[in-house]
Amino acid sequence: MSGDLSLNINIKEPRWDQSTFMGRAQHFFFVTDPRNILKSSKTLEDARVTVENYRLGVVKPGLTEDELWRAKYVYDSAFHPDTGEKMVVVGRMSAQVPMNMTITGCMLTFYRTTPAVVFWQWVNQSFNAVVNYTNRSGDAALTTNQLAAAYVSATTGAVVTALGLKSLAKRLPAVMSRFVPFFAVAAANCINIPFMRQRELKYGIPVTDENGNRLGESVTAAKSGIIQVVVSRIGMAVPAMAIPPVIMNALEKKAFMKRFPVLNAPVQVGLVGLCLVFATPLCCALFPQKSSMAVSSLEPDLQERIRQNSPHTTTVFFNKGL
Repeated sequence: MSGDLSLNINIKEPRWDQSTFMGRAQHFFFVTDPRNILKSSKTLEDARVTVENYRLGVVKPGLTEDELWRAKYVYDSAFHPDTGEKMVVVGRMSAQVPMNMTITGCMLTFYRTTPAVVFWQWVNQSFNAVVNYTNRSGDAALTTNQLAAAYVSATTGAVVTALGLKSLAKRLPAVMSRFVPFFAVAAANCINIPFMRQRELKYGIPVTDENGNRLGESVTAAKSGIIQVVVSRIGMAVPAMAIPPVIMNALEKKAFMKRFPVLNAPVQVGLVGLCLVFATPLCCALFPQKSSMAVSSLEPDLQERIRQNSPHTTTVFFNKGL
């Protein structure tokens, strides 16, 4: 039974043009909105029902186009685009700002001792591991053993990298040592993301034609998607971990900060949060989530299969993950 709302609205795609940076930025400002993590289970379920029913041609009476798009963005913020499963709360992109501002703020504040570096790097990489797995591309899940091995490899590699950089920083000026957490996070992202998404690098991710018809799995597409995600994540860290240290280095020389050193952590967390509110959606928007690749760039066997089954297809599409 259809209502008054047109059934021609394409909610399989974002509301804004994803071929432009501004269109992608508008899309991700909604997807990463921290207020989305406050939505109740009932609100999320209502959004899911609204979106899935609309895709089936069933419209709730009185539903407006704006309400449909709001439901879609609530749905997109909480459900995986490939599997349709509800994502764990801390793994959602809408949790990036509150989680990262707290963790990053503490990393930038408590960086002077080795135990503090180990603890906060472990916390950060454990959080990143959850985010990387939650926002993986494809619909094939890791087994418990695979997930455990990936987690241990990712967090251990990242923490060892951070300790190595901290040791190096002892020879640097004090202000430069404040940037050790950033370099550690950047290096750790290059380790954590591939490890947590190693199944994709082994078996590939689904690639489709422009109509969404699945054509096979590609390791080449997986590599491209993971590289894009690594670049985006490092980009997210740049403002949040590069700007606050400069400001804090100046503030700590002020009399009021010397009088109230307890303000150090809250001020640092607030500065990081301010940076992340903008850096998170803008860096997610660096590349289209629905990425594309020429068939000629795929593995030879997959190229041959596509030529046989879909001879007119010259470009394939895939979810790069976030």
